Amino acid sequence: MLKVFLWVVRRDLILSIRRRSDVFTALFFFVIVVSLFPLGIGPALDTLRQIAPGVVWVAALLASMLSLERLFAADHADGTLEQMLLTPQPVALLVLAKVIAHWLVTGLPLALMAPLLGLQYDLSWQALEVLIASLLVGTPALSLIGAIGAALTLGVRGGGVLVSLLVLPLYIPVLIFGAGAVEASVSGLGEQSHMSMLGAILVLALVLAPLATAAALRVSAE
Repeated sequence: MLKVFLWVVRRDLILSIRRRSDVFTALFFFVIVVSLFPLGIGPALDTLRQIAPGVVWVAALLASMLSLERLFAADHADGTLEQMLLTPQPVALLVLAKVIAHWLVTGLPLALMAPLLGLQYDLSWQALEVLIASLLVGTPALSLIGAIGAALTLGVRGGGVLVSLLVLPLYIPVLIFGAGAVEASVSGLGEQSHMSMLGAILVLALVLAPLATAAALRVSAE
C-alpha cells in the first residue's frame, strides 16, 4: 500500500514537471498579486503592515485554486482514473497521494516564497516566521478541501467556476485563522490560538477530505 502511495506521488510530480507552465502560472500569479498592493497603496508602512497578512493569504488561496480544475482532469480524460477506482487499494489513499503531490508543487513553493514578498510590507522576522508556519499548515488544508470540489465538478463544462463556488466558502475558516495568526503576531497578541485552530482544521481535512473526494470521484466516474 505504501509502495502504491509513493508511486502515485512520484507520478504526479513527474507530470507536473512536464507541465511546468501550470506550476509557474500559479507562482507568478501569487507574486504579482502580492507585489501590486504596495504599489497601489503607497509607502505608508503602518498601513502595509496591517494589510499584509490578508493580502498574502488571499493571494495564496487564489493561486492554489488555479490548478484545482486539473487535479483529476487528466486522469479522467485518459482513463487512469477508472483504473485507480478499480485497484484493490483504498481510493482515499490514492486521493491523498494526489493531493500531497498537488501541495508539493503549489502550496509548498507559495509558503517558501511568502517571506521574500512579505519584506515589501515591512514585516518583522518574527511575523515572517509565523507567515511561513501558517502557510505550511494552512495550504495543505486548502489542497485537501479543494480536491473535494475538483472531484464533484469532474467532467462538467465550466468546472473551474463551479470549483470556485464550491470551495471558497469552505476556505473561509482557513483564511481567517491563517491571516489572523500573522496579524496577532504583528500586534503582539500571540499567534498560538490561531495556529492551533489551523492545525485542527488540517487534521479534520486529512481525515474527512480524502473519503469525501473518493466518494465524489465514484459518482463522477459513473
